[in-house]
Amino acid sequence: MAGETYLFDEYALDTARLQLRRGGDAVHVEPRAFDVLVHLAERRDRVVTKDELLDAVWGDRFVSEAALTTALRTARRAVGDSGDAQRVVRTVHGRGYQFIAETRVEVTAGSGASTPPSPRPLAERQEIRFCRAADGARIAYAEVGDGPPLVKAANWITHLDLEWSSPVWAHWMQGLAAGRTLIRYDERGCGLSDWEVGEFTFDDWVSDLETVVDAVGIERFPLIGISQGAAVALAYAVRHPERVSKLVLAGGYARGRLVRATTDAERSAAALDLDLARVGWAQQDPSFMRVFASQFLPQGTQEEWDEFTSFQRATTSAGNAVRFLQEFADIDVSDIAHLVQCPTLILHSRDDVRVPASQAYELASLIPNSRLALLDSGNHLLSPSEPAWPEFLAQLDEFLAE
Repeated sequence: MAGETYLFDEYALDTARLQLRRGGDAVHVEPRAFDVLVHLAERRDRVVTKDELLDAVWGDRFVSEAALTTALRTARRAVGDSGDAQRVVRTVHGRGYQFIAETRVEVTAGSGASTPPSPRPLAERQEIRFCRAADGARIAYAEVGDGPPLVKAANWITHLDLEWSSPVWAHWMQGLAAGRTLIRYDERGCGLSDWEVGEFTFDDWVSDLETVVDAVGIERFPLIGISQGAAVALAYAVRHPERVSKLVLAGGYARGRLVRATTDAERSAAALDLDLARVGWAQQDPSFMRVFASQFLPQGTQEEWDEFTSFQRATTSAGNAVRFLQEFADIDVSDIAHLVQCPTLILHSRDDVRVPASQAYELASLIPNSRLALLDSGNHLLSPSEPAWPEFLAQLDEFLAE
C-alpha cells in the first residue's frame, strides 16, 4: 500500500507502517499523539486550528481541549521537542499549531508483495479483566504486550485505561511492556477497581496482588514494585518465594515516613504532610495539589504538575487519597526484607525529593543478593525526556535477561 514518510531531523514519520522512527529505531508514541503528528506534518504549509485537530483525530467523540494538549505534549516529546523549544511544532497563540521542522517527503509506491500489517498500539491491545478479592472487593487487572511475563505491583493511584494517555505514566507502560507481557492492576480504592471498600490496609494490598496473580494463572515470574508498591512487591516475594524469580524495586522504601521518623522534627514534618493532605484533598486546594505534584516531579513544568493533578483527581476520591497516604506513612517491611530469596535490583533517583535515596540504601542493606543502581535524576517518577529514563530501562532489561 502506498504511503508517505516525513523525514525531519533524525526522525522518520511513516504513515504506511504507522510508525515513528529515530535513526532507524522505532519510537514508542501514543496513538492519538501519532495521529496529531501526522495531521500536522501533512498540513505543514499552514496553521492547523485546535478544532480541526480535534475533529481529525477524535472525530465525533467529545473530548476537552485538555486531551489535545496532552496528545500534543506527548507528540512533541516523542520527537525531542517541547512547548518551550518548539523546534518541530510551533504554537500560534489564538490560532493553533504548525509543523515547522524542515521536512523531506518520501513516497512508497505499492508493490505486488504485501506489506505486513503494523502491530496495533499497545493501548489498543490491552485486555482488562476483573477478579474478586477474598472480601469481595472487585479488582481490575490487565495484560498487554508479548513475551515473558512481568508483573507490576500496584502503586499510588493508578488507572489501567487513563495511564496510556498520561504524560506521567504512558512511557512507563510502553517501556515495561516492550518485549514482555506486562500484567498490572488497580489496587482497591482507585482506577477501575472498587472505590468503596471496607478494608484498606497494607495486607489487603498484598492480598490483592495474590488475587491477581492467581486469576492470571502464572506460576513463576519477575515482579516490579514502584514507590510504595515496592513494599507490596517485597512482602509478596517473602510470602511466595517459589513464584517470584526476580524482584525490581524502583523508588521504593522499607519504612514509611512516620515509621522512619526518629526526631521530633521528622515526626512533626510527617504529621504535617498528612494534615496538609487531609485539607488539600478534601478541598481540592490547587496550591496544595501543585506542591504535592512537585514532590513527584520536582524537575517538571507547571503544565506537567497540572496534568499529574488532573490524573489523580480522575483516579480516586479525596477520602481514599488520604487513606492511601495514611497507610503509606505506616508501612514497615524492614523486619522481613532479609527473607527475600530471589535476585533483587533496586533502582532509585539519586536526588529523589519524595523518597530520599537513603531509603534505597536501606533496602540494599536489608535484602540479601541485591544490587543498587542510582540514577541521575531528582524526579520520583522519571520523565521520558530525561537521560535517566533510558538508563532505567537498560538496567531493567539487562537484569531481567540475566
